[in-house]
Amino acid sequence: MICSTDAPKKEMKISERARAIGASPTLALDARTKELQKQGVDVVNFGVGEPDFDTPDHIKEAAIDAIRKGFTKYTPSSGIVELREACTRKFREENGLDYKPDQILVSVGAKHSIYNAVMVLCDAGDEALIPVPYWVSYPEMVKLAGAKPVYIETTPDTGFKVTPEMLSRAITPRTRVLILNSPSNPTGAVYTREELSGIAEVCLKHGIWVISDEIYEKLIYEGEHVSFASLSPELMNITITVNGVSKAYAMTGWRIGYAGGPKEVIKAMADLQSHATSNPTSISQKAALAALTGPTEPLERMRQEFKRRRDYIVERAQRMPEFRCSTPSGAFYIYPDVSGLIGKSVGGKVITSSSVLAEILLDKARIAVVPGEAFGTSANLRFSYATSLERIKEGMDRLEAVLHEVR
Repeated sequence: MICSTDAPKKEMKISERARAIGASPTLALDARTKELQKQGVDVVNFGVGEPDFDTPDHIKEAAIDAIRKGFTKYTPSSGIVELREACTRKFREENGLDYKPDQILVSVGAKHSIYNAVMVLCDAGDEALIPVPYWVSYPEMVKLAGAKPVYIETTPDTGFKVTPEMLSRAITPRTRVLILNSPSNPTGAVYTREELSGIAEVCLKHGIWVISDEIYEKLIYEGEHVSFASLSPELMNITITVNGVSKAYAMTGWRIGYAGGPKEVIKAMADLQSHATSNPTSISQKAALAALTGPTEPLERMRQEFKRRRDYIVERAQRMPEFRCSTPSGAFYIYPDVSGLIGKSVGGKVITSSSVLAEILLDKARIAVVPGEAFGTSANLRFSYATSLERIKEGMDRLEAVLHEVR
């Protein structure tokens, strides 16, 4: 028997890699919001980016049918062939991207697809370019790969979009990858074909990889969605195109994303995934197959409802003198500038940052929003309008009441 007193005295600690990771601010806020709701507190949740619609019935039925038929075993780690073939058809018919099934990887959500791509493209000491504002997980993924996030500051004047000039200034000999998100979380910005073409020229000139996150592709209200890699055959050789079923099909909990790209990169991503998660859930893959091959009417109904909500929340926000709010072209967020409130106070509490303002709104108005610091800016709040119009009206009424108390 070995007694505890005989064991060598050694500090027990977690890895530096783990200590460097920050928790997801959006999920942390959602957890606090749900805890308040569990206690019976009526909170209007503008926080988490999750459609409030139910998954369409034909998709649920496909999953139920898979269970009844015993489709509950391991599948190929890259995803079932039928689903990868459906992804290739989707990319070809909707995006002008001619991928083959062995150029497709199905993962446990689009987040997982992006993580896989970052891990196989970045080495320690490499730099990954991330336009600001950014989705909260991009920098953490880059850090996990041992690489350095390099932030490109955008402005409202450019519609929170990176320009070729901004991109060129940020590139160094260590630059390995650019992470591009259109439509954008958190701003809802959508890049035009011309804007993407300018960025493409810079990426090709300097030979850097592009991870194109297109998860909000089907939620565009003005203009068109342009897949970055579709602009030229050369771009397809340096781009990993990421998409998924979570947002457009109201399938966040099903956890299915997919990526298309050069065969050697997709193979490396698949090898990594095989050791990390094995395959995506078998049942969810059948549901995703039904989503990609089924009727499109449910998607259009959801898109139209999101547009109605967007128009309403933007109109309300633009009437508030303390907010500066543009009209986003896609996704389901607004990202107003609240810098006019910094330094003022509510109920004796000074607003020193958007994080403090978010706390005040949750405590005093029972409104959950995400502070801009989570996305790399200090003067914004993100409101998700993926909730009913009735709840949006209630939340904006509460917001106005608090703003009347600002001194």
